[in-house]
Amino acid sequence: MSIDVRVASSKIYARDIAKVYKSAKENVVAMSDINIDILENEFVCIVGPSGCGKSTLLRILGGLDEATGGKIYLGDRELNGPGADRGMVFQGYTLFPWLTVEENICFGLNIKKMPPAQSRVIVDKYLQIIGLTDFRKSYPKELSGGMKQRVAIARALANSPEVLLMDEPFGALDPQTKASMQELMRSIWQIERPTVVFVTHDIEEAVFLANRIYVMTPRPGTIREVVPDYLPYNRSLSLKDTPEFIKLRKYINTLLPKADLV
Repeated sequence: MSIDVRVASSKIYARDIAKVYKSAKENVVAMSDINIDILENEFVCIVGPSGCGKSTLLRILGGLDEATGGKIYLGDRELNGPGADRGMVFQGYTLFPWLTVEENICFGLNIKKMPPAQSRVIVDKYLQIIGLTDFRKSYPKELSGGMKQRVAIARALANSPEVLLMDEPFGALDPQTKASMQELMRSIWQIERPTVVFVTHDIEEAVFLANRIYVMTPRPGTIREVVPDYLPYNRSLSLKDTPEFIKLRKYINTLLPKADLV
């Protein structure tokens, strides 16, 4: 497949992505004809009904799963597996329980053999951004769920990935903590401007966080519509009560099966 001219201006460019699960009885088509085009510094959310392949698509982008068909480019490089150019944050906190907060954040930097003085500067920066400077010597078992997820986000960003892939990272949190994490994530994006691909079941969350929202169809999953999110750049939780926010949330809900409305 020849590279489309848009690759030059895209951070992630994927065409004709498909995923088929084969078994002795039948082949199950999980996804087909997935086309995405994400610009550098964009915050993109992917929503869709349960079983449509959102998380599978994210894992394929991260190199943790293999597509049955299609190609993916990061800039002008074709992706064929995992790499340090992509950071991942999952719903489970995936912190190392035997390491402190600062040691968890520094983990990838140590693998890169970064000089300790340089690592300390980066760790201090992200501890301040996530508001956990006073907990730098704490272990994961001493932290709340929201605090653990903040550490997981900081660990991913500390490695300066070209793309941050997030798979329902706030799905296990209580509503109040979840809202607080959404506000923090939007603030981090406005400060750091990473390219983010964020999978969520929560339509309100997607509307609050994203620049654009990819809406997937039921299985076999494909892209039903790409919805631009023109809400104000600076966002606080009070935005969720505005007519513009509610209108966009309701529109996206109309694109989904009734059982999946959030």
